[in-house]
Amino acid sequence: MTTDRHYVTTLDSQFGELMLVATDLGLRALAWPGESAGRLALPEEMTACPDHPVLVTARLQLQEYLDGRRTEFDIPLDLRGTEFQKAAWLALNSIPYGETTTYGRQAARIGRPNAVRAIGAANGRNPISIILPCHRVIGVGGALTGYGGGIDTKRQLLAFELEVSQSK
Repeated sequence: MTTDRHYVTTLDSQFGELMLVATDLGLRALAWPGESAGRLALPEEMTACPDHPVLVTARLQLQEYLDGRRTEFDIPLDLRGTEFQKAAWLALNSIPYGETTTYGRQAARIGRPNAVRAIGAANGRNPISIILPCHRVIGVGGALTGYGGGIDTKRQLLAFELEVSQSK
């Protein structure tokens, strides 16, 4: 299996067209409309391949999430970043659906309680938002802080998850 070949497809959503990128190892990125591929550290050349198994699984599970039928993801990931970034990104999976946490609690969760700013920076580089739910991380006073899809999208995702979780 190769890890340097990147496959791409899109998914229409209530937030616009999302771009999904995978390698043979797993999902590599989820990009918001207008989001820079450079921020996600993606190569310039990618092969359109909507039938790639990772992309098929990602599209299906994301659609289920967007329809309010899925609260957790089971998609292989191909994370690329520093060990700290990967730890920060994977810690996002422990935030329950429909709930939020702070950057400080996320830092403590990975054993680095003084790395609050570094957690914020790592979340800002999260290549697979929604699936690794950095939208669930908020400021200490409840303030919504930066998000790749924009603050309005973060607000909408949080409201959507709260509504779905309360209806179950």
